[in-house]
Amino acid sequence: MKSLSPSHRVALLALATLMFAAPSFAKDHGNGKHEEKMAEHAEKEQAKAEKHADKERAKAQKHAAKQAREDIKVGAYFNDDQRSQVRRYYSERYGNGRNCPPGLAKKNNGCLPPGQARHWAVGQPVPRGVTVYSVPQPVLVQLPPPPYGYRYARLGNDIVLVQSQNNLIVDIIQGLLG
Repeated sequence: MKSLSPSHRVALLALATLMFAAPSFAKDHGNGKHEEKMAEHAEKEQAKAEKHADKERAKAQKHAAKQAREDIKVGAYFNDDQRSQVRRYYSERYGNGRNCPPGLAKKNNGCLPPGQARHWAVGQPVPRGVTVYSVPQPVLVQLPPPPYGYRYARLGNDIVLVQSQNNLIVDIIQGLLG
């Protein structure tokens, strides 16, 4: 046999290397399990993203429903039963000057300071300078929760439902002490 030149030896060595290595390059490591795992992982990530998006949509819908403003008929929010329950609470608590400061107890005007006669009406904003009091908890439990964007307040001798955005009086329970 004739001896091979150095360049032929290099070529033959490269060819032999490729022949023996080619099966390992072509061989599917794990019979496609890697691709299956990658596809499975992608499916799990997609399902996780869809579940998160569903939760966010539900949360947004719940928030929107909570903030949906109810159409409140001006002057028609409180019913007669609620009005009588609130008046009963105040007459039992403050009637005949009970729990009023000494100077106001003799006035028989529901503990109103001088100059605090009613200066408000349904459909009007709460006047400037009028002291706005919080409504006591025993009264709040007898009333329905105020709609979103509204609040209860006591102005002098009255309980009012006020629209928070523009301070508009929507309904009144007048004359807590008669």
